[in-house]
Amino acid sequence: MGIKLIASDMDGTFLRKDNMYNVERFAKLLVELNNRQIKFVAASGRQIRNLQELFQPVLDEGHQIDYVASNGAVVSTFDQKLYSVHLTPDELGKVIDWNAKNPESAENLIIMTGEETTYISNHATPEVAAQVKLFYPNVKQVEKLLAVDEKILEVTFVWPTDEVQHHVAKLREVFGNELHATGSGFGSVDILGHGVDKATGIQVLQDYYDVLDDEVMVFGDNGNDLEMLQKYTNAYVMPNASPFMLQSINKKALADNRADGVMNTIEDWLEKNG
Repeated sequence: MGIKLIASDMDGTFLRKDNMYNVERFAKLLVELNNRQIKFVAASGRQIRNLQELFQPVLDEGHQIDYVASNGAVVSTFDQKLYSVHLTPDELGKVIDWNAKNPESAENLIIMTGEETTYISNHATPEVAAQVKLFYPNVKQVEKLLAVDEKILEVTFVWPTDEVQHHVAKLREVFGNELHATGSGFGSVDILGHGVDKATGIQVLQDYYDVLDDEVMVFGDNGNDLEMLQKYTNAYVMPNASPFMLQSINKKALADNRADGVMNTIEDWLEKNG
């Protein structure tokens, strides 16, 4: 059975360390995928506007990319939003209240992602705000996060990278099945609505395009990719992934993100299945 949809995580997977990719090579790959009627999906913890800006060079050439953004909270084809899941005011209040009472949260950064704007506290330093803007468009600093008048897709806490899995486990223990906690690299721990992850987001696109699980190929490197990597047979973990990810997924991409491992692996598959 052939592949009809390829979904790739971005940071640490598709993108190099400089948050860039080989535009010319990717444009050629998209031509070949389109010729074979294979969809390419950017599946990321990033906001959809950030992903669209990232791929603007190939979009300007007329290529089409679909999106599973904000770790599955927003799903869109190249021109139509299909799905979005927001935290309820009650859920948002519980998350912020838990953080305020958690002794380990004293120095951490809180990021709230809406569909249009990203919110951080006024207490964040200019240096921290500048770092947030690398991954989130339209960042706004506010005095009170709970006073924000926009539906929120996810809440992100930022801790030291080596503490992420500890905090993910703790949050899952606290919120159980009510909310979904996941680690997405760079010290980020994301809180989303119940059942929201990249695998459920990809399923929305599968239903829209009538694609079976065996017709999906996925790439990832971190905890927020685990659900999709475990769901699909054609799943590739990056060689540069965290040790717990390398132990969880059998197949590895042909190279790491610095060496265009995702494109290498897709091109190799296309050549062998021409």
